[in-house]
Amino acid sequence: QAQLVESGGDLVQPGGSLRLSCAASGSIFSINTMGWYRQAPGKERELVATITRYGSTNYVDSVKGRFTISIDNAKKTAYLQMNSLKPEETAVYYCNARTDGYVTYWGQGTQVTVSS
Repeated sequence: QAQLVESGGDLVQPGGSLRLSCAASGSIFSINTMGWYRQAPGKERELVATITRYGSTNYVDSVKGRFTISIDNAKKTAYLQMNSLKPEETAVYYCNARTDGYVTYWGQGTQVTVSS
């Protein structure tokens, strides 16, 4: 079974909202940071948002004010609330987790399509 599992991707109209989730398995210890990245067709993967286990966040400028990343440490789950979605944000969204020991994990990706 995958150690990071994303869900919540869907087809949504421009201006709509989605909430992505990323659940880390119990075999991943001492998570320091979780984050969301996205990769659109023909483009390189880019950082969207990160959050530490104590709640410090960072966002790419293009999503500030519209996206919110959160974490539930007990559930080892990160969320990405995406509001006012734009067509150019159509991409596969990937979850990432990094441990205190700098071991990195990636999820399989979840497709977000923003189209009318």
